[in-house]
Amino acid sequence: MKLKTKKALKKRVKVTGAKKVTIRTGGQDHFNSRESGKVKRNKRRSKDLAEVNIKNVKQLLPYL
Repeated sequence: MKLKTKKALKKRVKVTGAKKVTIRTGGQDHFNSRESGKVKRNKRRSKDLAEVNIKNVKQLLPYL
């Protein structure tokens, strides 16, 4: 039987290469005024997912 893609993960993750997955930084919705400038700047950028977690993503996204 064919596996279904986990839609929630598909919306949060972007596959950028054979072993590269990009994910948005968490906690960007509100309460950002109390954060330091350095933290605010770092939240604007996307981050590469660790290779350890890519294995879990592959199970949830069959097309990877």
